[in-house]
Amino acid sequence: MQVRIRPGVKNHTEAFARFHRVTCDQPFDDGGSDTGMTPEELLLSAVGCSAMQHAAAYLRSRGLSLDGFQLGVSAEPSDSGLGQIAMYVEAPGLTAHKREAVMKSIEASPLFRTLAKPNGVSLGFLSRVAENAAIGAGEAPLPLL
Repeated sequence: MQVRIRPGVKNHTEAFARFHRVTCDQPFDDGGSDTGMTPEELLLSAVGCSAMQHAAAYLRSRGLSLDGFQLGVSAEPSDSGLGQIAMYVEAPGLTAHKREAVMKSIEASPLFRTLAKPNGVSLGFLSRVAENAAIGAGEAPLPLL
C-alpha cells in the first residue's frame, strides 16, 4: 500500500492513492485556504471509516438495520500532536449483546488495531544523490514514491 503526497499553494497538500485524490489544507485562521480537511481531521476520518466498515459489515451479516447507526471520532490537540482519540457509537435499537458485538467488530478494524497497539513509524530520506550513490556502489536503489 502506498500513498504519494504533493505540495500545493500555502498549506494545501494532495494525497494520491491508486486513482484517488484527497485534498488537505488548514483553516483560514491557521494560514490555509480551507479547501479540505486538516491532516488531523483526515486521520480521525480514516479511523472512523475503518471502524464503520467493520461495524456495518457485522450488522449486515446479521440482517440488522443500519438506520440511525453512526460513529463519531474526536481528539483534542496536545503538545505532542493529538491527545487521546475517542470514538462514540450511536446504535439505536440494538440489544446490549449486539452493541457489545459491534464494539468488538470496531476493535478488530485495521486502523483501530494500529492505533491501539502502535507498530511505530520509521522514517527514511532518499534523494537523487543518495540513489545515484547506491547505484554506483552496486546496490539497488530504494524506489521513489
